[in-house]
Amino acid sequence: MLLKDELPNDVDRISQIQYAAFKGHPMHKPGAEPTEHRIVERLRASNALSLSLLAEENGEAIGHIAMSPAIVGEAGQGWYLLGPVGVIPSRQGAGIGSALVREALQQMRKKGAKGVVLVGDPEFYTRFGFKGIAGLTYAGVPDQFVLGLSFSDKEPQGEIIAHDAFNVSSE
Repeated sequence: MLLKDELPNDVDRISQIQYAAFKGHPMHKPGAEPTEHRIVERLRASNALSLSLLAEENGEAIGHIAMSPAIVGEAGQGWYLLGPVGVIPSRQGAGIGSALVREALQQMRKKGAKGVVLVGDPEFYTRFGFKGIAGLTYAGVPDQFVLGLSFSDKEPQGEIIAHDAFNVSSE
């Protein structure tokens, strides 16, 4: 498996991965169309994709992860929001998402990020060092799904403010 930075000719493949990965996902209302592909498209259009990694195997695009800047409470900038991360349905559970998360975290450390926050499944993300942190919130999301990983001894505190690209509804 090859993990690589997004290239211009990968854009459509990335949208297809994110759409397929979240089509019929339990977190979406039954019958609702996924929005994750549109989030990535909007982040890209706003030059807010801090990291966009594509997983390929034998030339086939099989997974993708995005990172974008986020404001976290009074700590302000230097924090990044992980997501969406998607893997094509036929390859889910094969370690592709885990490989993408590990590589993305390594690259964000090298870029000097303060840390990474996300909204997601604690059972999946705690294996990478993410944890629920008292006082770390995301509007409208139950606290158990709001996770953070600091790259220093200072834990993130306050409300996570994501890029406006995340304010998209299924249409």
